[in-house]
Amino acid sequence: QVQLVESGGDLVQPGGSLRLSCAASRSIFSVNAMGWYRQAPGKERELVAAITSGGTENYADSVKGRFTISRDTTKNTLYLQMSSLKPEDTAVYYCNVRPPIWGWGQGTQVTVSS
Repeated sequence: QVQLVESGGDLVQPGGSLRLSCAASRSIFSVNAMGWYRQAPGKERELVAAITSGGTENYADSVKGRFTISRDTTKNTLYLQMSSLKPEDTAVYYCNVRPPIWGWGQGTQVTVSS
């Protein structure tokens, strides 16, 4: 069972930035694709960013140009750099493979509010 531990969430003002991290308990070097997902209150969990083993990045339209996904295979860690944050980015953020066949971690709360 792979363990995923997300961190880096916080309360931030609109326009602010955060960097999320996701540490995996196994190697992610050979994983085809990993992604960051988020779930806002009362909404379905959605994929916001993904990265393939070849380094190809994909983003939801709502975060394109503001979020950047990256990974460090030597640390088995996935990152999400978020900038120009908006109140609608408020959610619990999770990482997983794509499609999300691993168990979910506890997530990290991001709250964007003045």
